[in-house]
Parts: sequence; C-alpha cells; structure tokens
Amino acid sequence: MADERDNSALMDSAVDPGPDKVIGSGFDMGSATDKIAGVVYRPFLKTPKQMFIGFAVAFALVNLFLVAVTFLFYKGVGVWGIVIPIAWGFAIVNFVWWIGIGHAGTLISAILLLLKQDWRTSINRFSEAMTLFAVACAGMFPILHLGRPWLAYWLLPYPNQMWLWPQPRSPLIWDVFAVSTYATVSFIFWFTGLIPDFATMRDKRPNTVAGRIYGMLAMGWRGSARHWARYQKTYLLLAGLSTPLVVSVHSVVSFDFSVAILPGWHTTIFPPYFVAGAIYSGFAMVLSLAIPVRRWYHLEDLITMRHIEAMSKVMLGTGLIVAYGYAMEAFMAWYSVGTYERYAFYNRIFPQRGTYWWAYWLLILSNILIPQLLWSKRVRLNILAVFAISIVVNIGMWLERFVIVVTSLTRDFVPSSWGMYYPTFWDWATYFGTIGVFLALMFLFIRGIPAISIFETREVLHHEVAPSHAGD
Repeated sequence: MADERDNSALMDSAVDPGPDKVIGSGFDMGSATDKIAGVVYRPFLKTPKQMFIGFAVAFALVNLFLVAVTFLFYKGVGVWGIVIPIAWGFAIVNFVWWIGIGHAGTLISAILLLLKQDWRTSINRFSEAMTLFAVACAGMFPILHLGRPWLAYWLLPYPNQMWLWPQPRSPLIWDVFAVSTYATVSFIFWFTGLIPDFATMRDKRPNTVAGRIYGMLAMGWRGSARHWARYQKTYLLLAGLSTPLVVSVHSVVSFDFSVAILPGWHTTIFPPYFVAGAIYSGFAMVLSLAIPVRRWYHLEDLITMRHIEAMSKVMLGTGLIVAYGYAMEAFMAWYSVGTYERYAFYNRIFPQRGTYWWAYWLLILSNILIPQLLWSKRVRLNILAVFAISIVVNIGMWLERFVIVVTSLTRDFVPSSWGMYYPTFWDWATYFGTIGVFLALMFLFIRGIPAISIFETREVLHHEVAPSHAGD
C-alpha cells in the first residue's frame, strides 16, 4: 500500500526545511495549500494592483489585435510588408518565436518529471499553461498568412468529393500535424495534472459556485488509492509521450527552412539548433513571467531562489548550444566554399553588404554575450539581473528568427529578384496584439486556476520531512 495516499494524508506532518530545500523554510503542507488556493480565492478587491494594470495593458493589446485582424480580413495580406520575393515576413517570424516559447512547459513538466527533478514542482503548472497559450498565439499566424483564412481547413486531410488532398511533401503541412499534436498532448497533460488540485479547490469551498465548477472539473476525484495509482500511471505515460515532442515539433518547424535551397536556410544544423533555441527562449519567458508573479503574490516560499537559479542554469546551457549553432553557421559558410552561402553570411554581418546587419549583431549581444553573466552565482541569485537577462534573451531570440527569415529572402540567387522588407504598422500591431492575447490568458489563468501544483508541493514537503523522522 505504498501508493495509498489521499488529500488529507499528506497534511499530517510539519516541516522546517533548510535554505537548500525546494520549498522555503518554515512552510508546512497546510500553509502551502492555503497559500496556493488563496491566490484563486482571494477577494477581487484584494487582487494586487499590478495585476489590474497588467491585465488592462494586455486587454488594450487584445483590442489592437482585433482591429489589426479585422483590417487584414478587409484589405488582404497586402497591408503587411510582404512583397515578392519576400513572401514570408512577420507571420512566420512570430510563428517560430511563439512555438519556441511553448517548449519550456513540456520540458519542465515531462522531461524533468521523468528525471525526478523536484525543483520543477513550483513552476511546472505555470509553464504548462504558458505552453498552451503560446501555441495558440503561434497557430494564428500561419492561418492569417494564408490570405484566405476561412479556407484553413484545406490543410487537413479530410475526405472530399473533389479528391483534393494536402501536399504531403510540404513542410508547412508537417507543421499542421506537429503543432496540432503538440497542442493536444500538452493540453491533456496539463489538465490531467490539474485534476487532484481541482478536487482540493472543490473541498475548500464546496457550497459555492466556484466550488461546484471545480467539482465538475475534478471529474469525481476522491483521492483513493485506486485513483492515485491510475493517476500516476497516466501521468507518467503522458510525460513519456510528451518528451519526444520537445525534439520533434521544433525540428519539424526548422524543416520549413532547411529543406529549402535558399542560401542561409539549406543546412542540417537547423533541427538541433532550433530545438535548443526554443528551450532557451521558453525558459527566458518562464522567468520573465514567474518573477513578477512571485513578487506580486508573495510566493517567495514556493518559487524559491533554487528555482530561479536552476532555470538560469538551463537557460545558460541552452544559450551555449545556440552559440555553437551560430559558430557552425559561420564555419560552414567558410568551409563549404559556396559563393551564395558565403555571401548570405556576409550579408548578415557586414554593414557594407547588407541592410539588416544591426539585427544580427543585436542578437549576438542578446543571445550570447549578455547571458554569459549567468556564469556568476551572484548574478543568478540577483532577481532583477535574472529578470533583465530573460527579457533580453526573448528579444534576441525574436531577432534571430527575423534574421533567418528576412535576410535569406531579400538576397537569393538572382540579383534581379532581390528586394527589401519593411514591416508596416499592421505587422507590428498583429505581433503586439498576440502578446496581449498571451498575457491576458496568463492573467486569467493565474486568477482562476492554481498556478502552482498543490498536491506536488505537498508531496515534496512530505519527502523533505521524512528524513527528519527517520530516527524516531
């Protein structure tokens, strides 16, 4: 009966972990439950004013997005800066950027769960929700880029009397299957992890409207030994299914570029390079969001400095892999002795050759040089420094996607087809609008659903207190 646990059994003991523990000192299981549930059940008027301000800004950006999309539907994709030969612009840049941000959630939840890393506990729920919202934002861009978004269902292989089928050799079709699979598995994994917490929220206030809603979402959970045994098997199975998606999804996204013959795109380094960059930007976004919420809701005992430092180390490690990818691009441009490949690289880095050189050097500064500060433990333990570096990395990773997409398209093989790309107001409005959608969904999630896993936090506390009773 080692697996027999229920919602009350984990609250029998108190613990006073030291500063090196996952949960802050002086924290017990009951207070952990009350603090996490209290964020949701806190009276509306006692919500931190920063949340109101942040949601107001996000809602304004959502309205900007609606205006931009409405104008796009009315006038067509010509309102964007895309022109022949630059048929891809902000839409694909932002699609790849948002997909990358969504990778940290699956990594933190699935891979670290399989590796039994307990520091994931206080951030996995938060990052899983971030994954879903980022993928939703990413999915909008290819649809809007179609020009006829009401025909987006043509991308799916549905039976039809005209015998029209998607082109299976097109990497854009591969994106449809990869992203939809990723979104589906991520949602099931996220919802499954929420079921025990929905039951806890139901039992907190069973006779209220919120309690009844949480009761329906809990799907009859009672915390019996049978429920826990089935839950653990299902959760581990979903983690095993989710783990390959971290590698596969952004590898498929990189095929949009690497299977093309354009100089600067046709390279085998892209799949691992894109995956590392996705995890890099994803962890940067987790830090960018978790640090303010930690401060506003006083969650320092739950999201501790150990979490901040661990995420900083992962961000530093993946940043070094990205730096290796940049070095390999430069090396292969030289080693291949290819005139076009070499020119594409020169076009990115030299002001005399290209127009977008400033973007390349800004991404080198943002993605390689500034993050090297994280080698210092003093910097990793400085909240403001880590927050600033995470913002810089997010900007740098967007610039990386901009450089990859735009520089190769503006200068291909034939000089007669060269052109320039200048994003318009509607490009920027659509991009910032999706940021507003993402932030608005995150604010609603934090206010309506436990942003930190209650049962996993209590489980960590239970394991931390066990050694202290071993000699009793």
